[in-house]
Amino acid sequence: MERLSGLDASFLYLETSTQLLHVCGVIELDPATMPGGYSFEKLQRELGARIPQLPGFRRKVKDSVLNVGHPVWVDDDDFDIERHCHRVAVPEPGDDAELSRLCAHIASQQLDRNKPLWEMWVIEGLADGRVAVMSKMHHAGVDGVTGANMISELCSLEPEAPPIDTEEGADAAGSGGTVEIAIGGLAEMASRPVKFARALSNSIPVLPAWVTRAQKGEAMPAPFTAPRTPFNGTITGHRSIAWVQLDLDRVKAVKNAFGVKVNDVVLAMVASSLRMYLEDHGELPESSLVAMVPVSVHNKSDRPGTNKVSGMFSELRTDIEDPAQRLKAIAEANEVSKEHNEALGASLLQDWAQFAGPALFGAAMRIYATLKLAERHPVIHNLVVSNVPGPPVPLYFLGARITGLFPLGPVFHGAGLNITVMSREGQLDVGLIACPELVPDLWSLAETFPDALDELVTASGSIPDEG
Repeated sequence: MERLSGLDASFLYLETSTQLLHVCGVIELDPATMPGGYSFEKLQRELGARIPQLPGFRRKVKDSVLNVGHPVWVDDDDFDIERHCHRVAVPEPGDDAELSRLCAHIASQQLDRNKPLWEMWVIEGLADGRVAVMSKMHHAGVDGVTGANMISELCSLEPEAPPIDTEEGADAAGSGGTVEIAIGGLAEMASRPVKFARALSNSIPVLPAWVTRAQKGEAMPAPFTAPRTPFNGTITGHRSIAWVQLDLDRVKAVKNAFGVKVNDVVLAMVASSLRMYLEDHGELPESSLVAMVPVSVHNKSDRPGTNKVSGMFSELRTDIEDPAQRLKAIAEANEVSKEHNEALGASLLQDWAQFAGPALFGAAMRIYATLKLAERHPVIHNLVVSNVPGPPVPLYFLGARITGLFPLGPVFHGAGLNITVMSREGQLDVGLIACPELVPDLWSLAETFPDALDELVTASGSIPDEG
């Protein structure tokens, strides 16, 4: 067995019927490339044949009433691919609107914790013979990097699906009984005083250092300083989903023209789109919106666990009307935020998450939602924006050519909008997910992204040949 880290377990503790903490993805496929032709049965069979070699897909959460530590991962001895890979069809006309409604419904359902925490829904009936796969993986088992890696393990560079390793059970999580889980939990609990002392000593300098940095103009925005927008409230269990695909070469042309990073251009596009959307609704704040940007620390943190991430607060400078000035201001602010985030340490969030407890966290989150406290205190941040680098070459998902891969992160009480971007094969795939009660007509927001990119390309004076 393998014990969950505090950060991994926190995503279990903080989940409620309205705050669903799985990550999703809409994968659009061209089934014509599948050797021998497409069928659901073939795709499901190919997927099931590879699961024995993919430990992340085989493990499930197990706990004990005697356990005082975090739950553990164990292998599912009764694994059945038919409990994870499902088939469904959209009604006519099979367009993106119908697909997004179906995917939003799937995203609104909790995963069954009695089995490995993932599902894939193969969606047929789409226009032009397309097929889509809606994937769901619980955040306790994946972060942005590991989730992308797990999907990539089902992909190949050629239509021929990746070969099957005949040696079963690679890197298995193992098993654990009630007593074994409890004893391990006691050992984990006994180590907490030492971990607490270490976390405290690392954290004591954080606040005065933050104040000093802020006085010098070298700090990222502090939590609870973001302006209130319509999507900063208490979320329901409903979800809406939208997506858009952009030309990565045009994004890179803007990057090169302004001498900034791709992530700066991505945030500038998000800022422009939010400005257009909020202005249309008469809700644009005078001060800048603040995004929470997850930052991978896989190469920097030596702490155990799947989720290895820290959070960086970034000003979107939505208070600046001119797109060129806005992009430059975002790039400057990002440099400050990045340096500040690195100074906080790669493992700060992981260290403190070790002390999360299911009873306290679960009860606190339910009370927080019931009393709608997200609407009564200053806004922590306005939304989550993630930028996940993807492969620059064509990929085939079990033989089917991937034509779109739109990642979708969770939304939280107080921040009912998540925008995740993946660069892939010359495209920028943008996935949006929201609570529809807070963000009505999410497609109208998605549809502003091409205009936002056009705005930046025009400002850069460098429009590449799209042919």
